[in-house]
Amino acid sequence: MTRHATQPIEGQKPGTSGLRKKTRVFMQPGYLENFVQSIFDGIGGASGKTFVLGGDGRFFNAKAIQTILKMAAANGAARVIVGQDGLLSTPAASHLIRLNGTDGGIILSASHNPGGPDEDFGIKFNTPNGGPAPEGVTNAIFARTQTIDGYQKLDAPDVDLGALGETSVGEMAVTVVDPVEDYEALMASIFDFDAIRAMIAGGFTISFDAMHAVTGPYAAKILEGTLGAPAGSVVNGTPSPDFGGGHPDPNPVWARALMDRMMGEDAPDFGAASDGDGDRNMIVGRNCYVSPSDSLAVLAANATPVPAYAKGLAGVARSMPTSAAADRVAERLGIGLYETPTGWKFFGNLLDAGKVTICGEESAGTGSDHVREKDGLWAVLFWLNLLAARKLSVAEVMADHWATYGRNYYTRLDFEAVPTEAAAALMDGVRDRLGDLPGQSFGDLTVESADEFSYHDPVDGSESHGQGLRIWYEGGARAVLRTSGTGTEGATIRCYLEAYDAETLDDPAKLDPVRTATMELAGFRTHIGRTEPDVTT
Repeated sequence: MTRHATQPIEGQKPGTSGLRKKTRVFMQPGYLENFVQSIFDGIGGASGKTFVLGGDGRFFNAKAIQTILKMAAANGAARVIVGQDGLLSTPAASHLIRLNGTDGGIILSASHNPGGPDEDFGIKFNTPNGGPAPEGVTNAIFARTQTIDGYQKLDAPDVDLGALGETSVGEMAVTVVDPVEDYEALMASIFDFDAIRAMIAGGFTISFDAMHAVTGPYAAKILEGTLGAPAGSVVNGTPSPDFGGGHPDPNPVWARALMDRMMGEDAPDFGAASDGDGDRNMIVGRNCYVSPSDSLAVLAANATPVPAYAKGLAGVARSMPTSAAADRVAERLGIGLYETPTGWKFFGNLLDAGKVTICGEESAGTGSDHVREKDGLWAVLFWLNLLAARKLSVAEVMADHWATYGRNYYTRLDFEAVPTEAAAALMDGVRDRLGDLPGQSFGDLTVESADEFSYHDPVDGSESHGQGLRIWYEGGARAVLRTSGTGTEGATIRCYLEAYDAETLDDPAKLDPVRTATMELAGFRTHIGRTEPDVTT
């Protein structure tokens, strides 16, 4: 065992669940090792503990896993469970942590960001409940990155990650597992596979775009193998270190080929996509795109045909920027509704306490109490289950939902790679005027109220502040402004727009006044020189 000298690193922010930087930054001598040692030190050491380890297969994934295995052994870990070829989707890793009762897991991914030597890489620690580390743990890890003076790494041969079964690194056991097997068994225990299989056998057609990312093997095994979808129903199904040169973000912009197919003359009945690490999803029917906010509401309203949720839901949780469509479902069902900050870790306490069963974010993430991460393929199977039960098309399900609950028109505008100073000036300009905005008019709308969202956790009493700026206009429209930490260059400003209508259910211009008012109120052109986003979802 060799102990190496090191020095504090830059990059992680306190309170964040992991570290995401350019791949070449992680490839610097000692950089990855420094952060991994900080994880082990921040959780009280690795001695005698068992961990799950895997990633989305992006560039540097396999080499990083070999480094982490040698460091875990040097730090005295008893066992590491690792996905074959170093692959594990994030929800599958969460399940393995819970299934095996481990002391947590290390997941290598930059989620929906591009991969490659000049693109992005990330690493995070998930706790024994299977979810992202809470702020107390991430703050301890961050503190250690600022004071670390060395890391431990065993001098040992690499592990053959392609060979299933037991091996070792030094005194530490290593178990290489099929990344799909246990996850598929979990899905089979949740959904009515027989009903889905019968629907597909009856001619129902599917196109699932794995975007050259980690869900390819999962979708191929479950959709084409177990459920009987024809070969070719899963496209871009082989994980690639650079995601085929694409951007593995399941939205209408980056999954344009799927959108074009679903809006064409020979469209399949159902389309879906997932992201780099398999925790996000996009749902689209023939000539019918389903927004993530609407998808959460539809799943909540149609839960009982799914065997695992046949007795109903304990409650629903959504992130604050997500539309209020799910609120209307929760109110009608008479179940709890919780509004949290953005970040899946905030759902963990609610799920562990049994207060909610289903939760979701507008950023294409939905999940339930089966794991403690959002789960892209789970959402796809949920939709297939409800379509099999209701015997309706996606468009018919959406039309029926809006007729029952009204429609929350909703969109998200992403302004990417904004200079950090300009993004801060825009946000601070609104923040400093929150108390003065009510009564002021912008475009055709008048501000009714405005605030900065804070959250009081109903389970442990913790508080989170500064979670986004909210503006409500008279008539029920809403805008939310946040900066996102998912990028590695500059800042991303996210602008969320919402308007509710109980009667007019197909008005493409419904959000135009909200957009005009919010662009003027926040001074987008003044601060960043533009009002057109890079991505609209």
